[in-house]
Amino acid sequence: MNVIVSNQSSKDLTALDIDVIKSVTGEYSVDELISMFKTFFYEKIIIDVTAIKEYRNTNNVERLAMGLGAEKIILLLTDELCSSNYLSALIDVGLYNFTNNINAIKRLIAKPNTYDDVKQLQELNASSNETSDSSSHYSSIKKVIGFQNITKSAGATTLIYMLFKELKKYYNNGVYALELNKKDFSYFNSKDMISISEGELESKLDQLSNANVVLVDLNGSKKDSLCSETIYLLEPSTIKLNQLIRNNQNVFEKLKGKKVVLNKSMLSNKDVTEFEYEANSKMFYNIPSLNDREKNSVLNDFLSRLGIYDETNRDSEDGNKLFGIFRH
Repeated sequence: MNVIVSNQSSKDLTALDIDVIKSVTGEYSVDELISMFKTFFYEKIIIDVTAIKEYRNTNNVERLAMGLGAEKIILLLTDELCSSNYLSALIDVGLYNFTNNINAIKRLIAKPNTYDDVKQLQELNASSNETSDSSSHYSSIKKVIGFQNITKSAGATTLIYMLFKELKKYYNNGVYALELNKKDFSYFNSKDMISISEGELESKLDQLSNANVVLVDLNGSKKDSLCSETIYLLEPSTIKLNQLIRNNQNVFEKLKGKKVVLNKSMLSNKDVTEFEYEANSKMFYNIPSLNDREKNSVLNDFLSRLGIYDETNRDSEDGNKLFGIFRH
């Protein structure tokens, strides 16, 4: 059963042929909506965006996604909000089910979007906002991705090794992993996994200028400015989180807007949603404990979310999932 929260589109939403357990009409603050539905059981909540006070501010939509769970929300947008910037902001917080077409809502209930179905909207926004920066001379490297442990021993080294193996299958050549100020990579017995000092990073990236992807284990160094983006790894066990917060009470405030990934995580989707609400911070991805001797499909999805891996075997129905989501 589903919930409908409507305002300007109340007539159209009322006419939808879907199972509804509760329907409310009006304009509500984010806190009011979270209080109203946080403990209410439902499958999907269809929200007319005009029912959210100050809905043009994407921070409010982000708070709503954190409070109710992005995977449960289907957002009915106004035509004016279907800009690349607004849609990209929705995708950034894990909201993949949005449309300005009332007729698309039933399909989104039956078969919700994944990141793969909407990532082209985010990539389009990224390409339209490209600017030169201090790392522009590495532009021939398609991606330089840094990994930084936030909790102690959050698993950056092993995760990079597993991602490296998956990318090697996808690209064949042009994939490298660099480790700063340690020698742990030597145990993986690969010539393309290289241990260097942090002072050597810039010159090594120059040498690898034709690479497709370079993964960098930053090991606490301040060289993240040389990376296209940085992933911050957090092991969400009780003891690791308590240690983290005791050492730095403002850590989640400092991480706001960054790509924080839960690694070696035992949390369910519901647990993650509650954790995000308590920390007032959005998690970019939730990676469970993995066997590094096996193929792990979750890594393909994670790499796809980072924009460096494409699912090429999707059937035509999935490949065309965005068709009809927006009115033309």
